[in-house]
Amino acid sequence: MGRPEGLTTGWFVRPTIFADVTNDKRIAREEIFGPVLAIIPFEDEADAIAIANDTPYGLAAYLQTGDSERAARVSRKLRAGAVHINGGAYEYGSPFGGYKASGNGREGGEMGLDDFLETKMIHGLSAE
Repeated sequence: MGRPEGLTTGWFVRPTIFADVTNDKRIAREEIFGPVLAIIPFEDEADAIAIANDTPYGLAAYLQTGDSERAARVSRKLRAGAVHINGGAYEYGSPFGGYKASGNGREGGEMGLDDFLETKMIHGLSAE
């Protein structure tokens, strides 16, 4: 940990990996917006999905696998606004937003326009 070489001011941290984390630790339970990776061991696919979904947040999930069927299957079960498979690039113009405490609604894409629209229903007015 610590600051990257040559950076003496500002809020910077070296890329850091925490190994053998358990899902009850703060590092695993909070959203961290920085170059930090918490590695949590798991027994099987179902355990990995349960661990990934056991959080109050759900902005994004990241999945590494050489099995495209597994990628599709697991992606559908992850409770996150975006699932990035094998470092896949973000497609600009795609809707952006999370699940749970990471936010409802979406920015970008057609879904992002919905926040700027107002829908009105009028009931009981004759068509004359």
